[in-house]
Amino acid sequence: MAFAKSRQALAIAGVLGLALGATACGTGNDKKSDSAGKPECAPYEKYQGHDGKKVTIYSSIRDIEADRLAQSWKQFEDCTGIKIDHEGSGEFEAQLGVRVDGGNAPDLAFIPQPGLLKRFADSGKLKPAGADTKAMAEQNYSADWLKYSTVDGKFYGAPLGSNVKSFVWYSPKTFKEKGWTVPTTWDDMIKLSDQIAASGTKPWCAGIESGDATGWPATDWIEDVMLRTAGPEVYDQWTTHGIKFNDPQVAAAVDKAGTILKNDKYVNGGFGGVKSIATTSFQEAGTPILKNKCALHRQASFYANQWPKGTKVAEDGDVFAFYFPAIDPAKGKPVLGGGEFVAAFADRPEVQAVQTYLASGEYANSRAKIGDWVSANKKLDINNVPNPVDKLSVQILQDPKTVFRFDGSDLMPAAVGAGTFWKGMVAWINGKDTATVLNDIESSWK
Repeated sequence: MAFAKSRQALAIAGVLGLALGATACGTGNDKKSDSAGKPECAPYEKYQGHDGKKVTIYSSIRDIEADRLAQSWKQFEDCTGIKIDHEGSGEFEAQLGVRVDGGNAPDLAFIPQPGLLKRFADSGKLKPAGADTKAMAEQNYSADWLKYSTVDGKFYGAPLGSNVKSFVWYSPKTFKEKGWTVPTTWDDMIKLSDQIAASGTKPWCAGIESGDATGWPATDWIEDVMLRTAGPEVYDQWTTHGIKFNDPQVAAAVDKAGTILKNDKYVNGGFGGVKSIATTSFQEAGTPILKNKCALHRQASFYANQWPKGTKVAEDGDVFAFYFPAIDPAKGKPVLGGGEFVAAFADRPEVQAVQTYLASGEYANSRAKIGDWVSANKKLDINNVPNPVDKLSVQILQDPKTVFRFDGSDLMPAAVGAGTFWKGMVAWINGKDTATVLNDIESSWK
């Protein structure tokens, strides 16, 4: 039924889109002559001259999100005559390699792992971004972001969507009733945790169960704390094996996270003790906040989609989020996050035009207006972001004080980042000591 409704909605949106396209840019054979004269098409003039060409895109984006993608570039298609053929797959990471190796690569791919992008670049499969794309990306994104799609000095594509992982979810309603204040420093957050614990409620709830990916939420905790204790430069060394996984600085970050995650006075509100974290699904982990069985849950901006239907997500709502505070202000405002990059396997002019457009402020604002989307694009007008948590995410990403770093496990070799690191965190939650866990992960990094 949901699928049918989605298809129906897409069909209606398509009809409306065609109608709008006809009004804005002309249709059929008169597209070339009419589009240039229409004010709605003025932002797309630089991408014109490729009427009738097709560009294929492959990604992991499916269902309603894929429908929103199609809607976001509809006017670009109408005004340029370029047809964008997008395909989303739940097996994207595995199938992209199969397609590339089989000579059936898409023109563009939205790659969420910088390590995977680097693999294709190192093998010579990716095309470096053209001058226009590079210029657009440098104009609209910070150097912190662009380095993740730069390999051996060559730039391969701009970011697209983003997410912020440095968030703590809470209930504004409960905070107001209890007289609690949202903490802005790590020390204040710990004082608040102690205050809540003293009242008889476990302050934190957490869950790292996620099927075959069990453990990943705990790796996010370690990465976020590592950024705060060791700083961005050491973080970069860690994710590239410039320092060993069992380096004392890594151990210090793990132990710092353990002052919350392995503290029986703090966790696991609504579920049990420390070990219950390993068996609590990440989807359910924050829900005790709604029942006042816990008060704090560290999880990314995308957790907004996990709250039960009818939950008001807003500063004055049932739940909202605050920035996971810095530990050492001297290390700036560290922000952990993720996103995807628009990489090209072909360099035809129409492919470069689409790649450049997707790096533009025009595209970022077009997609943002549709809702449920975040971007680090500097040209994104925050007034075009309707969702309160997404708005907060964009504010953080656009803050010049922000020191952004990509999810560490996505930067490491898959056998480590999506293997021994995940498994090691499960063992750590279940009682294994920090040194043994880190030694095991280090020995797996070949």
